[in-house]
Amino acid sequence: MSLFKNQLASLHVKSPLIMGILNVTPDSFFDGNRFNTLDKALTQARSLVASGADILDIGGESTKPYAAPVSLDEELSRVIPVIERVTQEIDVTISIDTYKPEVMQAAVQAGAQMINDVKALQAPGALSQAAKLNVPVCLMHMQGTPQSMQNKPTYQDTVDDVMQFFEERIAACIAEGMSKENMILDPGFGFGKTLEDNYKLLAHLKRFKQFNLPMLVGVSNKSMIGDVLDKPSDQRLIGTVTASLMAYQQGADIIRVHDVGSMRDSILIMQVYNKFEREL
Repeated sequence: MSLFKNQLASLHVKSPLIMGILNVTPDSFFDGNRFNTLDKALTQARSLVASGADILDIGGESTKPYAAPVSLDEELSRVIPVIERVTQEIDVTISIDTYKPEVMQAAVQAGAQMINDVKALQAPGALSQAAKLNVPVCLMHMQGTPQSMQNKPTYQDTVDDVMQFFEERIAACIAEGMSKENMILDPGFGFGKTLEDNYKLLAHLKRFKQFNLPMLVGVSNKSMIGDVLDKPSDQRLIGTVTASLMAYQQGADIIRVHDVGSMRDSILIMQVYNKFEREL
């Protein structure tokens, strides 16, 4: 069992894990063009790990609303050199943020130990590839595609609909031969959701614990924070930390953020508070 699988198996001891975001793209909504060279990406990777990141989530294609897709060759050229160098130089678990089966395979061969898929292995060939690779996979809910997801998303009941989606994807993964111990769930904040949908999900996160699977939550600097605060993406840190702590208190096992240090500090304070609250 890999170190990361050991971490997942013992989340009741070390919870939550913090996933630092490393976008090596020119068009990410928050840090586009800041880390899209190998040297810049490595410097940021070291900074995230020094700040307390347990996982680095490396992505080469933006999934922000209305983002243009990139070719397979372009995505591979962005992420594989970074994964190879991080594997050689930094002691950290690497996640590949992709929905393309070819990128999944190349990334795991280069050193990635986890797949983070915004399409929950629904792209052609992705499910069979992930099952063969036998690494943990985050199955995220998204209504539509990045190009269409914010065009009036609608649900009969936001929480029920996302839960039904997970039931179907878990069943599909099991049918393909994936072990449940390799599955992680992400309700997909900001991916085909209105502001109301996002906060309904946040308020009812505990319901997703009935699947008995680790839960990943990523709200970092998203519009669900900015729309409430009326602030641009670079001024949403306090809102991000607050919403992430709410998710942690409801059982989130992995918190995905841009600012790892601030998130780590706030979690440590919350953990000390929880310890003394339980003693009352």
